Amino acid sequence: MSSQNQFIQIRSALDADAVRLVAVSKVQPVKAIIQLYELGQRDFGENYVQELVDKFQQLPKDIRWHFIGHLQTNKVKFIAPFIHLIQGVDSLKLLKEINKQAARSQRVISVLLQVHIAEEETKFGFNEDELHEIINYVHVEKPGNVDIKGLMGMGSFSSDNEKIRQEFKKLKGLWDQYFSKENEHILSMGMSSDYNIAIEEGSNMVRIGSLLFGSRNAFK
Repeated sequence: MSSQNQFIQIRSALDADAVRLVAVSKVQPVKAIIQLYELGQRDFGENYVQELVDKFQQLPKDIRWHFIGHLQTNKVKFIAPFIHLIQGVDSLKLLKEINKQAARSQRVISVLLQVHIAEEETKFGFNEDELHEIINYVHVEKPGNVDIKGLMGMGSFSSDNEKIRQEFKKLKGLWDQYFSKENEHILSMGMSSDYNIAIEEGSNMVRIGSLLFGSRNAFK
């Protein structure tokens, strides 16, 4: 199956479930992004600031760019003028910097709070107590230039589907505690290897790269 056909098939299935697709375009050439753009895709995810800035400058301005990696505070200023959604807010320090840079750009930047649900120590994110604390901070301090849209998490890199399911179930429980579907809040969980499980457990946004683009040269 060609990459284009794979995209159309996945996108159609996600649309039927009212799940938004973020095409993870990191390391992909501009040409590959354009081909998905011409098929109607508008949400793209990057995790390197310089690569994101370069692509923003080259590509259509109605693309909704998502930053999906670990974002350093000193890099926020480079994407603040145009970023659509920062998916990996994993510290109060980062949230404050986003609010500061958004104010300088006269914008309100939408963000997701990243929760650590996987077993790997290398993954970033808040634990349950820290999540409660930062949400309380937002309610009290009311930073005016950030809009917390929901939660994001990554399951374990594992072939144990039941383990992954339980991790997603835990994140959905936290999301239910703090957010609601009525206000278009986002629960971003699920990638190429586990997005079907994530959707079954309540995800309404998935981040898919390799299944859409194939190898780096798939669109040549």
